[in-house]
Amino acid sequence: MSSVYTAFFYGTLMHPSILRRVIGHDGNELHICPALLLDHTRHKIKNADYPGVIPYSRSAGLFEGRELSPDEKSVRGTLVSGLTTQDVILLDLFEGDEYSRDTVSVHPLSAFTPLTYIWKALSQLEPALWEYEQFIRDSAWKWVGDGSRDNKDYIEVDRRRQMNGRIIRTTPMDSDEGNVEADVGVIVESDVPVTVQA
Repeated sequence: MSSVYTAFFYGTLMHPSILRRVIGHDGNELHICPALLLDHTRHKIKNADYPGVIPYSRSAGLFEGRELSPDEKSVRGTLVSGLTTQDVILLDLFEGDEYSRDTVSVHPLSAFTPLTYIWKALSQLEPALWEYEQFIRDSAWKWVGDGSRDNKDYIEVDRRRQMNGRIIRTTPMDSDEGNVEADVGVIVESDVPVTVQA
């Protein structure tokens, strides 16, 4: 039997159409409610539509000594329960290796201990807070409807879904590592299984 997960979403995945697109089904069995993550900040990422969340203890230095208000140190998002193991695998693929999936306490639903994706690279964050309303106004068109057709993140999730969650990593080889002529490039594929973190 598949495990059931609860996750806190604070960026593009707050949009129901984007969440359904990533997990590949209508999400009728999911339960969604508004939620609040305290002592974290949600940042714009350089050259990206999506945000990164980090604990305020790490982001305080980005604000050059300016103390943020309690509201600025809180992240509003959605709490989603009923996610399957397959859903989480696809969400992990969508989030990529720029995030780590961490356990956090989210309010006001104190009975839940949901998961969220925490941004890893502080150097890629802007000292500007990301706003969901601004994303909807300025960038959601790239993620929903016709504008999402060439979205590289969706293309990668679809590719991996078609491979049943298996990743094919390609590695270029030097021409002198085998019986290959000097100017010919060779790609070696290795099959790597995708695992879900506990």
